[in-house]
Amino acid sequence: MAVFAGGLAAVVLGIIGIIAWWSDFVLILKGAIPAMLILGGGLAAYLGFEEIKDKRNEDSLEDNNTALKQEVESLKEEIKELKQEKKSPEGE
Repeated sequence: MAVFAGGLAAVVLGIIGIIAWWSDFVLILKGAIPAMLILGGGLAAYLGFEEIKDKRNEDSLEDNNTALKQEVESLKEEIKELKQEKKSPEGE
């Protein structure tokens, strides 16, 4: 209950403060909005750049995975052939 009362008091004081110091509030907004836009735009550009780098790395990993899978399959075939060659002389 105390938190609720404190919250209501803060809202009322905030509204009174904005009304009393409206010109100061607008002045702060005039300075803060461009700064927020610059910082937000920089963050968005950085995240977009990181996403592009991750996509490039993902594509190269897929290429590597495909090559590794082909190599594993060829090695499996080679092992099968070697096993068959080993079994053939013993059976004869």
